[in-house]
Amino acid sequence: MIARPDAPLKVTGSATYALDNVIDGAAHGFLLLSTVAHGEVASMDVGAVRSAPGVLGVYTPFEPLTLHPVNSPLLGPMWLPLQDTNVTFHGQPIGFVVAETFEQARDAAGLVEVTYDERPAATSFADGLASAVDAQPAASEAPPSLSVLADGVASIEDALEASDVTIDATYETAAQNHAAMEPHSAVAVWAGGELTVYTGNQASHLVASDLAGGLGLPADAVRVVNPVVGGAFGGKATSMPAVLAAAAARELGRPVRAALTREQVFTATANRPATVQRITLGARGNGALVAVRHDSWSSTTPDLGFVEPTSHGTSRRWYRTENLEISQKAVPLNIPPATFMRAPGEGPGSFALESAIDELAASLGMDPIALRTRNNSAAPPGKDLQWSGKHLDECFEIGAARFGWAQRSPGGRVDGDWLVGMGTATAMFPGLRFPATVGVTLHADDTATVAASGADPGTGLLGVLGIVAAESLDVDRDRVTPLLGDSRLPPGGLSGGSTATASAGSATMVAASTVIEQLLTLAASPDGPFRDREVGYAHGRVYALDGADRAPMTFGEVLRSTGRDTLGTTGTTAPGEETTKHSFGSWGAQFCEVRVHRLTREIRVSRLLGVFDAGRIINPQAARSQLMGGMIWGVSAALHEGIEFDADGRVATRDLADYLLPVNADIPDVDVRFVEHPDTLLSDLGARGLGEIGLVGMAAAVANAVHNATGVRVRRIPIRLEDLLDV
Repeated sequence: MIARPDAPLKVTGSATYALDNVIDGAAHGFLLLSTVAHGEVASMDVGAVRSAPGVLGVYTPFEPLTLHPVNSPLLGPMWLPLQDTNVTFHGQPIGFVVAETFEQARDAAGLVEVTYDERPAATSFADGLASAVDAQPAASEAPPSLSVLADGVASIEDALEASDVTIDATYETAAQNHAAMEPHSAVAVWAGGELTVYTGNQASHLVASDLAGGLGLPADAVRVVNPVVGGAFGGKATSMPAVLAAAAARELGRPVRAALTREQVFTATANRPATVQRITLGARGNGALVAVRHDSWSSTTPDLGFVEPTSHGTSRRWYRTENLEISQKAVPLNIPPATFMRAPGEGPGSFALESAIDELAASLGMDPIALRTRNNSAAPPGKDLQWSGKHLDECFEIGAARFGWAQRSPGGRVDGDWLVGMGTATAMFPGLRFPATVGVTLHADDTATVAASGADPGTGLLGVLGIVAAESLDVDRDRVTPLLGDSRLPPGGLSGGSTATASAGSATMVAASTVIEQLLTLAASPDGPFRDREVGYAHGRVYALDGADRAPMTFGEVLRSTGRDTLGTTGTTAPGEETTKHSFGSWGAQFCEVRVHRLTREIRVSRLLGVFDAGRIINPQAARSQLMGGMIWGVSAALHEGIEFDADGRVATRDLADYLLPVNADIPDVDVRFVEHPDTLLSDLGARGLGEIGLVGMAAAVANAVHNATGVRVRRIPIRLEDLLDV
């Protein structure tokens, strides 16, 4: 078995994504979006649409598709399209046209005449800061604001005032879109009262549950299939095209395909929100942190939906400090909603915190790495639960030697017309597990399958499941077939929170151990080939423990001898008492070298290095690929990505021409190294998550390198050329 079993399909174009499922008689749906940011849809004249060529159905808030309220186990109450006339952002779905062809549906949608009762809209994040409110408490987090004070300290202000050195700065991060290569899409097919939906998502069993609730169906009447997903990054936990296609297909009595255009992806889904973060650090002269205050503002929806947990994701955990105060505020705006995006909280939060740490290092006259290691925490501030494993010092030590940090000058260096600088930053992401169930089945031909309903949107989970199953069954990897992406499979492998490997991998170990026990019981049963003998298992074979002359038998031979084709079971794991004994996290050290042209101020990233402590590395190839992708995304956040809104709330950067992303010429060779210390306190597998940590800290490392090269401290990303001009 190759390390990436899906690779041949993807590189040859043979992989079957959602819209590649060709269903006879399928109609095509097209979304109609609002053109105002706030108000009511007063009327929709669809007469011309109904008479347009090929049109089969037109659905609006006045003639909606029948849907029921959904409370998603992952995201809470789910917004359902076309259920009322209220408009809260420009680009909100307000209609759905179904026709014989995609072109007919698209052209007909353009004929709808919409009138609005428009209301004033709040679309400016900067203007909305003055009206910010406390964020709503999240179920998985502490209250939005919290304070940890040393004995005898009355307030964070007193702690800062008593510090030898302080820095106080405000940082800004732009809104971002997931921009997955595969736009959100779905194909819905009804047969005999049951629904099958092909759609790219992050966990097919959760999407199936949402669809069953929204359509008023029993859970077992819905099947969601997504063996291949073209990227997700937190943006495909739900699927609006699936909801609309499924409901329309039921109304029309025929399959329906629906896909968002690239422009619609930027408004009809959800984004990473913009943030403003004020960080105040106080330290002693030797660099020891005395006080950390981290106040954060995040854009959100008018009903106070998702808020980027920047201070909770960073300052609450990363460094040892005697006094800590964090706050999280929400800025309600009439712009597309926000949701999870790779490293939510830690991504934008690390830009602010790690930029501030560098500013503190400069004020103290300390090396930036020395300041970070000086304040390395044994546990999150204010908590008694020590980290299960933390080798951040080792990451910095290895990274500094490999990157040539000793040659870094506090004022950078000059190479012809280029100013060259180095930057570094800490990376961290929580070590998490979710409940997971995985099935392992032995087959009479001496092969095995390992199966879960979760997804591999490029993360490498498919290969990880095969590796862990082969190892647990003690057989060659090419004898194990991993399966993912079908809600009829056991509910494990959710792609989210960097949890899939630790969660599904641990469940795979349990399932393999259980099926081996069942195999041994079968082999020693009255009808088995080792009747009434003590038996053992090794190398895929059953053998007699008493040393009798019975030759070992492969598990396939045992099954065949008992008239069985298969023997299978499931294994389930979930977080347990370990969460009451330790804190868990993956850690890393990010390094970046930039070159800034002294005249044009063009910024070029010339070298990247990341050294990561993520427990046991199951598949080095896939792990390196994941971390490289995250590091590149960090460069993109620092220098390229940012959603911009017009004054009326319209997304101005709503395609891949205006929404800038790095290309090959922007990215040098990326070096990834592992500090491998298995963490068996988190799970028997020893692995912690690494899918999201690659992004964390990299934007700050870039900004810190730019400062080292130019002497200019840029406190907002993406960094523009104009930020470095006139200096």
